Amino acid sequence: MSKPHIIVGMSGGVDSAVTALLLKQQGYRVTGLFMKNWEDEDDEHCPARQDFLDVLAVADVIGLEVEAVNFSAEYKDRVFSYFLREYQAGRTPNPDVLCNAEIKFKAFLDHALSLGGERIATGHYARLHEVDGRYELLKAVDTAKDQSYFLHRLNQAQLSKSMFPLGELTKPQVRRIAEEAGLPNFAKKDSTGICFIGERPFREFLQRYLPIQPGDMCTPDGRVVGRHQGLMYHTLGQRQGLGIGGAGEAWFVAGKNLPENRLTVVQGHDHPLLFSAHLHAADLNWIAGSAPDMALAYVAKTRYRQADASCRFGALQPDRCTLDFDTPQWAVTPGQSVVLYAGDVCLGGGIIQ
Repeated sequence: MSKPHIIVGMSGGVDSAVTALLLKQQGYRVTGLFMKNWEDEDDEHCPARQDFLDVLAVADVIGLEVEAVNFSAEYKDRVFSYFLREYQAGRTPNPDVLCNAEIKFKAFLDHALSLGGERIATGHYARLHEVDGRYELLKAVDTAKDQSYFLHRLNQAQLSKSMFPLGELTKPQVRRIAEEAGLPNFAKKDSTGICFIGERPFREFLQRYLPIQPGDMCTPDGRVVGRHQGLMYHTLGQRQGLGIGGAGEAWFVAGKNLPENRLTVVQGHDHPLLFSAHLHAADLNWIAGSAPDMALAYVAKTRYRQADASCRFGALQPDRCTLDFDTPQWAVTPGQSVVLYAGDVCLGGGIIQ
């Protein structure tokens, strides 16, 4: 019996290149698919053309067919418009989370199936475990690269059609495999910046879409210590770019007052206003299709690079929940995702309110 036809989402980076290579070596029929999701041809910060050339160079070495598809309209409609609305509302969204749920595992998955693919594969660092026809999403072996946080909005139907071949590997192993196979992008640096839009001066980029709205930076007791150019340019816990001098400890963003267009700032990384013992989350997604047992203890991340924090449900409804942390958490940020885990198993999560 022939192995399934796998469509690999290829970005030009080393992770997706090695994903395609490994599947090909395992005897799958593999097709590469390059997604262009941002229309900005002459923009130095969006090197889609170079990325596509890198995909073609890799495909040449592996012996792959490659297709290209443009999802710019879907990206603007489903991801970027949400991204701007959230910033306008004073929150700090995570476009990578939405991009996975709406583009990579929806628009891309649908397109891959229409091409005759039976599954899709990506270069995400995560693992899948099937138990009696149900799929669990697990953290990657390489905890420093684990990307289950960004995949927590996926559902059973999406996971049943997905593969993550890098889940058992570390990043150095992936680069070594690429180099030994002669892949030309084995040393290409990892992309950062906004999902599909790339690296660019963030404030300058947002100014193209949202008007500048200057206002006061105030201490919690109302003393004005500086001016901001717009609440959307700041996030809780931010230290850089505040432009407040003077003696004493560094300044941090501790809150936003939208009606008065005021930014609350405090001095010192450990200021009490920067810590929260509870959070409220909405727009919940549970990977298993049903909510976890409210009576049990879990761990959660309130941002990607954060250590797991022990927590329990204070309240749990179909569309929202309250989480209580054993230890108060630093700079819990509205608009970001809180993601729950039971050991290595990613349970799902929601948007911090």
